Amino acid sequence: MVRLTKKMQLAIEAVVDIATHASSEPIPSLDITRRRGIPHRFLEQTLQQLVRAGVLNSVRGPRGGYRLARERQLLTVGDVARVVRLMEVSESPREEMVVSALGRTLIRPLWARLSDEFMARLDAISIHDLCLRADPIFYDARVVE
Repeated sequence: MVRLTKKMQLAIEAVVDIATHASSEPIPSLDITRRRGIPHRFLEQTLQQLVRAGVLNSVRGPRGGYRLARERQLLTVGDVARVVRLMEVSESPREEMVVSALGRTLIRPLWARLSDEFMARLDAISIHDLCLRADPIFYDARVVE
């Protein structure tokens, strides 16, 4: 099942920030860090994973930064969640669990179905939807010092 971890929340916030501040210029990661209070090292690592997954595009150089790889109407919360889940799985050691026959035949399939249903719901929410719901105070273009 997908958990709303700190990493998941911050990744979604960063993508919404990029979407709400979209212009002809890419959004520098330092601007996102200042506006959101997200640690830059964490943010940069997450943004790079989102680029590799095709959620974001990056532009290098002094006027570089990030933009959405697709229109915000076509990008979903599920797209971001999948990237973060893969990051978290690769970072944490896999714990081997002894599973009984009941767990294998009843509980695990139930959990898998619920996870699929939850991801389907996240896939139904576009980044555009979140941008429309966000209070303007949270995406004001001023940089918080």
